[in-house]
Amino acid sequence: MKLVVVSAGLSVPSSTRLLGDRLAAVVAPAATAPEPAPADVRVIELRDLAVEIAHTFTNGFPAPALADAFAEVASADGLIVVTPVFSASYSGLFKSFFDALSVTDEDALAGKPVLIAATGGTARHSLVLDHALRPLFAYLKAVVVPTGVYAASEDWGAEGLDARIGRAATELAALVAGPAGTAGRPAGRPLPKRDSFEEVTPFAERLAALSVPGPSPAP
Repeated sequence: MKLVVVSAGLSVPSSTRLLGDRLAAVVAPAATAPEPAPADVRVIELRDLAVEIAHTFTNGFPAPALADAFAEVASADGLIVVTPVFSASYSGLFKSFFDALSVTDEDALAGKPVLIAATGGTARHSLVLDHALRPLFAYLKAVVVPTGVYAASEDWGAEGLDARIGRAATELAALVAGPAGTAGRPAGRPLPKRDSFEEVTPFAERLAALSVPGPSPAP
């Protein structure tokens, strides 16, 4: 079983990477319990791929290092995604990575369990989880765990963060081990490739169907 952490932290060391590591440390053994061996954890640092991500949009295809990162994400049984908060939302680097991934493979995250997390300087940005991250991964067809984890500067070493990490990690482990995760998906039941929103009726056709017939000609 493989877990992938996607970290959009920019500094070294990074509180964003630290939060991802703490989440993975709880998820990895819980996802394989009661087996003694924890899940395999891979970490993708987006700051190391920033140039390749930008070139993907201009070249139309990912460089080898970025293609490897996409393959890791697509083959993961579960994802932990962590971003710093920039201007009350996810960072541009974070969003660009998943934009480029969806262009390369629009179903890469379909049905995949995802734990969302973010870091910021103040607790006032905690709504980024539900107003930015959750809608993004719902659009990408991922299965987002109910509990997201936000860590402000004052949360490190304070009460409450460990409890949120534990709750979110337990939810992700349950999804990864259960039927929603790729590890527990029955063979022969691939995820659907299309949804109802892809069958769009042209607006002109809808207007034509609503048109009112004109008056009958006079005898």
